[in-house]
Amino acid sequence: MTDVDLPPRHKSFKRLLFFFKAILGIALLGYVYVFHIEPLWYKVERVEIAVDRLPPAFNHFRVVCLSDFHQEPHAGVGYIERVVQRVNELEPDMICLLGDYVFSSAETIAQLSPVLSVLNAQHGVYGVLGNHDLWTDAEIVRFGLEESGVKILINEHVVLDIDGAELVLAGLDDGWSGEPNLGQALLGAPRDAPVLLMLHEPDLADQISLDGRVELQLSGHSHGGQVRLPFIGAPFLPDFAHTYDQGQYRVGDMWLYVSRGIGVIYPPGRFNCRPEITEISLVEAAQ
Repeated sequence: MTDVDLPPRHKSFKRLLFFFKAILGIALLGYVYVFHIEPLWYKVERVEIAVDRLPPAFNHFRVVCLSDFHQEPHAGVGYIERVVQRVNELEPDMICLLGDYVFSSAETIAQLSPVLSVLNAQHGVYGVLGNHDLWTDAEIVRFGLEESGVKILINEHVVLDIDGAELVLAGLDDGWSGEPNLGQALLGAPRDAPVLLMLHEPDLADQISLDGRVELQLSGHSHGGQVRLPFIGAPFLPDFAHTYDQGQYRVGDMWLYVSRGIGVIYPPGRFNCRPEITEISLVEAAQ
């Protein structure tokens, strides 16, 4: 039996069908990656930040930051358990949680807080609240976190002490829907000690830097945009995160670090913007 050449239109149809299947396959793989792989593929970002007036006792003091858990409805407890386990493996000196623990229901903090209770750091676990925490019920979220051993700082500070040397950690109320007050937060803080500040929204760094007392602001909120396109960056960013959306910045005489966060909001995907655990090593600034 001899081969029979297909009519040209049949050949064109087969090529079109192959092309359609290829496009469909690529789209399916892209969907799986964006919504089911990258959102759970966290990265440990290691950063060294030189702090003016840092006491030698705090040289190489390691601060691990987590932000934007958004417990429901996406990642689930198992993912956060893996994140917490990795944080503990880093053996941080201090852990800072930078807000937005829930998304649309404050009651879901009951799922998250037992997982966070496992976090362990020699000098404590501290946090601030974010806009979603205030938009749901800030008191429920705060109570759940403090039940798990997280000390929430709202316009207040703590003083860390190593052999008589001091470092101040302050936390502000949410910058979008709360009443952040740096003056109140630093009331009574030792004047000669460097100040680290937790504040959920990064763009407030422009105002914070004018005060002159804060050496490093730690923020989240942006999610890095969740989607970052080559040569373009993030097409969509939330309010109060348009200027500073991810990574390390110098704002006046102050450092700012913005975490891409751990969780997601709708649409619950990430592309070229992996979730992050941030490990910051504080070092003495060169004189």
